[in-house]
Amino acid sequence: MESSQSEFGERSLRIRNPTTLLRSASVTVVMALVRLGFGSMRITGPGIWGAPADPEEAVRTLCRVPEVGINFIDTADSYGPHVSEELIRDALYPYPCVYVATKAGLTRSGPDQWRPRGDAGYLIEQARWSRDRLGVQRIDLWQLHRIDPGVPRQEQFAAVRSLIDEGVIRHAGLSQVSVRDIEAARRQFPVATVQNLYNLSDRGSESVLDYCEGEGIGFIPWFPLAGGRLVGSGVLLSRIARAHDATPEQIALAWLLRRSPVMLPIPGTSNVRHLEENVAATGITLHDDEFAQLTDAC
Repeated sequence: MESSQSEFGERSLRIRNPTTLLRSASVTVVMALVRLGFGSMRITGPGIWGAPADPEEAVRTLCRVPEVGINFIDTADSYGPHVSEELIRDALYPYPCVYVATKAGLTRSGPDQWRPRGDAGYLIEQARWSRDRLGVQRIDLWQLHRIDPGVPRQEQFAAVRSLIDEGVIRHAGLSQVSVRDIEAARRQFPVATVQNLYNLSDRGSESVLDYCEGEGIGFIPWFPLAGGRLVGSGVLLSRIARAHDATPEQIALAWLLRRSPVMLPIPGTSNVRHLEENVAATGITLHDDEFAQLTDAC
């Protein structure tokens, strides 16, 4: 995305709390992002492999994303692989008022097969190919999809630093990391975002979220709806959903949005109706007692 496209001005959005400022140690990353993003993993085929079952609906969903006020799309070179990035370009290039972030560091050998790969040459090559597939001069946000345990993490972080220095990417983030990982990475480059597994029922990254909030680092929870399993997770969630004339998934998103000001959930779908339902969650305000009960019980 060219620099002129990455500096968003004020505009009328349908989503509550429209902007968030993400700050890292030596640079202020001002991203005029709404509080809800779009995860593009689900616009691929079964097992996140190959083309979607309904390519036309997937493209319609992508085209609807900016229309409902979302201006952040998360993708990765491994989604498909390459399918998600290519569909995003087909549907939205040249990305007016849309901020596209991508990732590399996981390889694919088939449906539901994921293997980390973090050698420097591979990461640099994949970032350049993602830049070409998206059709941009520079990727505004690129995230290391996983730290490869078979490669010293400092070598992987040095590769990220080189991508920034060479102008391949503007800002960098990490995915599925610990606080110690973030601190080590920050010695080589400013960490703009962290993307960890986190949702109402799985809060194993609580300490990472607290660290990100304290440091002003954007926190992008992947699997924010736990793959739909939250629907039947208990009477409390269903009761609160009925009180707000909402779905359990919408209440789960509302809880995430209230949990932290640096939170940027990215629920994904390949269906327009589901996209619109997710966006409606931003209009739900949980009462203090509802938020506390969900925090304690789920």
